[in-house]
Amino acid sequence: MLLDLAGVIYDGGTAISGGVDAVARLRRAGFSIRFVSNTTRSSKQRVLDHLAAIGLIAAKADVFTPAQAAREWLLRNGRAPYLLVHPGLEPDFHELPSRDKRAVIIGDAGETLTYAVLNDAFRELTAGAELLALATNRTFRDADGGLSLDAGPFVAALEFASLKRATVLGKPSPAFFLSALASMNCPPEKAIMVGDDAEADIAGALRAGLSGALLVRTGKYRRGDEKRFDPPPTATVADLAAAADWIIARSGPD
Repeated sequence: MLLDLAGVIYDGGTAISGGVDAVARLRRAGFSIRFVSNTTRSSKQRVLDHLAAIGLIAAKADVFTPAQAAREWLLRNGRAPYLLVHPGLEPDFHELPSRDKRAVIIGDAGETLTYAVLNDAFRELTAGAELLALATNRTFRDADGGLSLDAGPFVAALEFASLKRATVLGKPSPAFFLSALASMNCPPEKAIMVGDDAEADIAGALRAGLSGALLVRTGKYRRGDEKRFDPPPTATVADLAAAADWIIARSGPD
């Protein structure tokens, strides 16, 4: 089973009611769980610390992030990163070997994403760098409760200007879902995804071959999201607690 984090288990620094207990119920029911997050503002260790602070203990191997996938890509392909990411994510790219060839890695860089740094990234691309997108989400639920621009619009801008297609490393990339499932020896046809993003979480998981995907009405969910993207969710439920009820009632353990 794959669970999104932001918007499903917590919103900002606050746990969503019933979410931590829902994870505990799913574990007691015998389900293996991986947390698949498109966060590009926090290192994996910070994500783990945040989960512990709200009472949810997870091992490092239980959390999959795009930065992890990007680091592995850089090592496999012999490239050094040109980082266009939030400062909070930079620790996930420490201690990489020096390389002559580069790859622009773009995520949600927040207020550091200025014209100057975007233009520098564009020049890296025209000089031969590859383009890696940690995520292509359109929006995210910000700390003030409103929706803010995520990395996707800026990925599209660099693609348009450089005439290069980004390699997408996070959701909705099928490889991201399948890698998380492979870590617990779970075939996609026996897996279910729970998320608040009808495009990246739900449609992405179903395109990757998962047997089901539940959309929760928390986080970035907006009324009508369940009808905006294809394929549509298997079911739309109030929150993770309701999703756990649905899953336990209809499925056996993985």
